[in-house]
Parts: sequence; structure tokens; C-alpha cells
Amino acid sequence: MGAPVREHPLARGKLAERANTFLGRAWDKGWLPTPSLDPDALWAMAAKPFGSRAKLAESGGRSSVDVTDFRLRLEKLAGAVQAEADLNPLGQAMAYGQLVRVIANRLALGSYWDANPFPRDAELMAPPIIVVGHMRSGTTRIHKLLASDPAHSHTRFCDAWRPVPGNLTLRRIKGSLDLAMLGMLNPWLQSIHPMASGAIEEELAWLAGALNHSVYETQWRIPSYSAFSETRDAAPIYGELGRILVTDSLHRGTVMRPRVMKAPQFSEDLAVLLAMYPGARLVIAQRDKAAVLRSAVSLAANQMAIQSDSCDLAQIEALWAHKIALRDTRIEAALQSWSGPVARLHFDDLNADWEAAIARTYRELDLTLTSEALASMRAMMAASETGQHRSHASQLDRFEQQN
Repeated sequence: MGAPVREHPLARGKLAERANTFLGRAWDKGWLPTPSLDPDALWAMAAKPFGSRAKLAESGGRSSVDVTDFRLRLEKLAGAVQAEADLNPLGQAMAYGQLVRVIANRLALGSYWDANPFPRDAELMAPPIIVVGHMRSGTTRIHKLLASDPAHSHTRFCDAWRPVPGNLTLRRIKGSLDLAMLGMLNPWLQSIHPMASGAIEEELAWLAGALNHSVYETQWRIPSYSAFSETRDAAPIYGELGRILVTDSLHRGTVMRPRVMKAPQFSEDLAVLLAMYPGARLVIAQRDKAAVLRSAVSLAANQMAIQSDSCDLAQIEALWAHKIALRDTRIEAALQSWSGPVARLHFDDLNADWEAAIARTYRELDLTLTSEALASMRAMMAASETGQHRSHASQLDRFEQQN
């Protein structure tokens, strides 16, 4: 059974409506406790399974600066959500679940790093290939094409959202259950950003795990936290991402294969990322700015409408117009002092002849495009021909006709 017609950018599915109504009634009548978004309450819930080991888990593998940064970010984010986001009951439950999970994952990683310190040669990883660009500019397609090359490595969805090494089958099952639940609450999710538990996925979840603002400002109206994060040093965020990347690569035996990495937030923090990986190769995704904004607003509206009854499309559009301008400025500033390989890949060129565009990209990055890589890319593109993501264009056309 396919997804229902998405009649408006702020439409939400029937199950989300029912869940929202039920939770509001259950809290009002005392059937269920109302989840608290107080940072101390969130921390206490996440730390319960760790007991007396929680303090050690918080600092495992991290500096005091990293620990302090996360605590401050949690305080600021929780405060912004409570004061500004105007969440409905479903939104409050989802925010509580997300933030408790983030803290629990962070403690689990710290516990793992305390028990499994990195070997000294862990930093000798192959330099990554980093896809940089706005969300909705073609970064996902570029990322998946490059990651399909058997000579490269990539992050999987199940590892992105469950970063502590463990049984792969179990993690994939849990990832599939997560996606199934999200799909029931949001029937248009896969049309906007297709995901599968064992499939190629960006590193956005690792950034969210360090409380970078990008995931959260897409779901909630939290202008004070966006402003706080945009001007704060992102080094602790990327230090955490780097530790997870090394952990994942060592666990999977992919240390010597270049990791193809992608997250729209990389555009905003490119200078920090390039300082970490001076041998990186860059692919800059390009697309008409009006098309990027139109699609970004659709994505953010879809996420926000589930969790708040007071979403405002004008506010969403203003935020993403600001983000596009900010990220453009920071990309160009970071590239001013960058002398490494850079390829620029336009959305329209990928649409016209993706094989020619990818061949040129490989030449500009001084990479070898093998027949095995090309065959893998062709298979990926063929599989995407029937993907749900193709229905997003019709959604956008419908919204345009309404205006």
C-alpha cells in the first residue's frame, strides 16, 4: 500500500494524529507520566543502565573540553526546545526519546572506548572523500554513487544510529524496526529521504550524537540553539565524529579504504573538517538555489509538522534561506586556504549524464574509475529508478500549484 497523497507541506499522517491525541489524553488523565525535557531528568534516565559507571562512561575517550561542551549543548538545546519549539504531545514524546537515546549512546560509546582504547596507528586511516553541499542539492546521489565503488568504504544506516560496535544482524534488525516505526508516523519519509537499515547512509546521526544543531533545527523551531551553535567552536562535535569513524573503521576492517562521507552540515563546518583531514578529497554539490530552498522547506516542514501544531511555513523558509547563505559563505571561506583536490558536480549534469559526470569527478580527484566500480554504480542507479524518492518531485509540483 502506497503513501497517501501529501496535500500540503505541513500535512501529517493519520497515525501521527491519533498518537498525538492519545498521548495528550493519557497525560491529562494521568494514565501515563508526562516525559520531562529537563536536562537533568534526561541524563538520569539515560544513565540508569550504567549505574556507578556513568561518570567513567561520560569521559571515556574524551577530554574535559568534550565533556563540558556536550553538557552545555544539552542544557541549551533542552532549554530551547522547552521555550521555543511549542511541541505537541507526540513531539514532546519524540524529543524525549531522541535526547535520552543520544545521551545513552554517548555513554555507551564512552564505556566502549574506556575498555577498548584506540591503537596508536588508528589515525593512519586513508584520507576520506567528503561530499559537501546543501541538503537537496544532489549530495545523497553523489554520496551513494561514490560509496558504491568497492574501493571505498561508507557508513551504514544501522551503524549511524547505533554506533557502538556489536552484532551486525541485531543492529540491522533494530534499524529496520526504527525505520518501520518512523514510516508509520510519517508516510512520506521515504519519498523525501530513502533509507534502509543496511544501506549507505550519511554521518548526520554521528553529528546529532554530539548535539550538533542540524538534525534538531530541521525538526523543531529552536532559533536560540541555532544561533548558539552557529557561533560556537565545532571542534568537540567533530572530535566525537572522528572517534566514531575510527571505531567503525577498525571494527569493520575498512581503515585503509577511503570513507565517502556526507552530511549537509559539513558545509557549515568545512574549515574544522578540513583541519581534521588535510588529505581529504572534496566533491562540491551544486544546484540552483531556488530549487534547493524549495525542497529544503518541504523536508523541514514535513519533519516539523509531526511534532508541533503551530508550524509556520514563512519561518521555515526564512531559516533555510539563512542556512543556505551561511553555508555558501563558509564553504568559500574554507576553500580559500585549501589546496587539496576539489571536484564540483552540478545537479543538472548528473541528471543529463551521470556516468560522464562521475568520470570527470574521478579525473579531477585523481581517482581510478574501474569497471567494477562503474558496474556497481549502474546497479545502484537502476535500483533507484523505482524508488519512492521520485514522488517528492510531484509533491513539490502540487505545492506550487496551490500557491
